[in-house]
Amino acid sequence: MKTRYPYPMLNPPAFRWQRPDPLPADPKVHEWIESLDEEKAKEMDWTGVDATLLGVPLSRSSISASGASENPDALRRAWKSFTTYNLEEEVDLTSLRVIDLGDVKQHVTDIPACHRNITEAMVAMRSHHPHTLPLVMGGDHSITAMLVKGWKQAHPDERIGILQLDTHFDLRSLEDFGPTNGTPIRNLIESGIIRGEDVCNIGLHGFFNARSLKEYADQTGVHYVTLKKARKRGVDVVIREALSRLKQQVDTIYLTVDMDVLDIGLGPGAPAATPGGMRTDELFEAVRIAGTHPQVKAMDLVCLDPLRDVREATVKAGVHVMLSFLTGLVQRKTS
Repeated sequence: MKTRYPYPMLNPPAFRWQRPDPLPADPKVHEWIESLDEEKAKEMDWTGVDATLLGVPLSRSSISASGASENPDALRRAWKSFTTYNLEEEVDLTSLRVIDLGDVKQHVTDIPACHRNITEAMVAMRSHHPHTLPLVMGGDHSITAMLVKGWKQAHPDERIGILQLDTHFDLRSLEDFGPTNGTPIRNLIESGIIRGEDVCNIGLHGFFNARSLKEYADQTGVHYVTLKKARKRGVDVVIREALSRLKQQVDTIYLTVDMDVLDIGLGPGAPAATPGGMRTDELFEAVRIAGTHPQVKAMDLVCLDPLRDVREATVKAGVHVMLSFLTGLVQRKTS
């Protein structure tokens, strides 16, 4: 069976833009991001590629009903609404080369098979172009555990830390719930991939986490800062402190952004969004700061359901999160 190099476990994106050549003087994001050319991939020189996008259209592993599987293509379609120039930071993203690899193949009913494909995709990315930064478009939060397991498989000697922006601990019992969107952090801790003390969760608030989950976090050493405390000290300050703390402990920091960290009024397309969450400006700045840090080597964006969104509010916020992170990456490279 003939397979496309180097990713037999991927499908090309169901939706892709035609990239102009040459780029216009002021390109939009959809004109700037490249799609992987399957015919030329085998001979492609990856040395000039800075970041690789990967779609993971899986949401059957969600505890609550979710159309997050539709998110990768929704984000791609929304690129046309954004330029590559960040006015506030005076950063032009076209100094980066970013390639969209497509989507991880998903089975209709076999969730474990889907999860294996996700892990294998991360291993393949780290094998074929380990210098590029993976930026993953989920999918529900179960994918984070599989992606980090893939990273660990590719880099077995590395100690991995997690910077988690989330309304929830995601520490539910694996015995009760299995590898779902409510269990990825516990999955990684209990499988020995990460240590509890190497997790920093920022954004928890309100009445959306059971006491038993807090007790498990305390028992395993998970570090967390509630949104109320973060706002008192400054979300940006808390993010920098979390990165500094993780830097002392780990080799690689993996950033995971659950879009339900946003207030429900600002992120109506996040299935588990709640009142009292982050503002978009707080999230964008948090992610930009993370992007500047040299030990942040991968990122995912999860739990965004375009089917329940309102006027693309959450989808556009999701694109802004991605571009804010890439802004930080530009600043990292030029600092």
